[in-house]
Amino acid sequence: MSLLERLKAEIAATGPMRVDAYMARCLHDPIDGYYATRPALGEAGDFITAPMVSQMFGELIGLWAVETWRALGSPPRVLLAEIGPGDGTLMVDALRAARLAPDFLAAADLWLVETSGPLIERQRAAIAAVARPRWAESLEALPVDAPLILVANELFDCLPARQLVRTKAGWAERRVGIGAGGRLAFGLAPVLDGPAAVAPTGAVVELAEAQAALAGDIARRVCGQGGAALIIDYGRDAPGCGDTLQALRRHRPDDPLADPGGADLTVHVDFPAVLAAARAAGAGAALLTQGEFLRRLGVEQRAAALAAARPEQAERTARQLERLIGEDQMGQLFKAACIHAADLAPPGFEGASWPR
Repeated sequence: MSLLERLKAEIAATGPMRVDAYMARCLHDPIDGYYATRPALGEAGDFITAPMVSQMFGELIGLWAVETWRALGSPPRVLLAEIGPGDGTLMVDALRAARLAPDFLAAADLWLVETSGPLIERQRAAIAAVARPRWAESLEALPVDAPLILVANELFDCLPARQLVRTKAGWAERRVGIGAGGRLAFGLAPVLDGPAAVAPTGAVVELAEAQAALAGDIARRVCGQGGAALIIDYGRDAPGCGDTLQALRRHRPDDPLADPGGADLTVHVDFPAVLAAARAAGAGAALLTQGEFLRRLGVEQRAAALAAARPEQAERTARQLERLIGEDQMGQLFKAACIHAADLAPPGFEGASWPR
């Protein structure tokens, strides 16, 4: 029985399900979930992440990790972890750049937090030549006996969110039920826990409870054992309304209800909620756009060096740079957030704070 058929049977038996529950099933169902069975990354897949755009992205994150380790006092052991490592490209590029600091590589205990079997195999094949990582299924499974430097690139957008809609009668929760012709369809159910904010009729508010919960867990980690986490993703830097649920298939938008488990489902990251949760747990928090963050790390100088070393690829490098930092591409919509121990000044975020 397909995931679609199983979801229909469940809805028929227990009633329409919340959007966050639907997202979780589509992405992580152990039999038919997108990440559990068929994650498709890259040009031939469903979406491309920044590490696949250019080696510069991962290289600069590798150097950020080195400088963060130095800001921690260059401890003899540090946990270097990535949550949701994709196909391993980011970490491969990061470790290559980190070879400039052999003491850091000697200190780094590399962990990859991943639940997808197919992606673990891709990560293993990509990283085996440069490092011997260990895998964990959750943040909680990571050791706690050393400072933590953690990276999460395009992970938070995959964490499910609830959707509330303002109606003339008050707030209602968007749910997935069975509509005309037996197809999945969105519907509404009244709720009593709607936002206090005033919103016009028809406005959609997304409650990123899972995003905030993970941010709080990360914050408690870096406060307890020292360190910093770098979170890069697309999303908003101020509270607001809007339906951002989307499905991607072969780089094109798709109907999120058409083929459960067959496409990637995401929502925009609610960075205000993420950083507020981190601060509530006692951590420091800072936020920049991806373009500003990469510029601060020297991406333009790195692009110039690559163009000089490979003149035949100079135009390609320039296009990659524009893709990463251009305001009409990834530079503005994507944000770089840092959650860090209160006594740590993470590199690249000097003078940055949230809210501004």
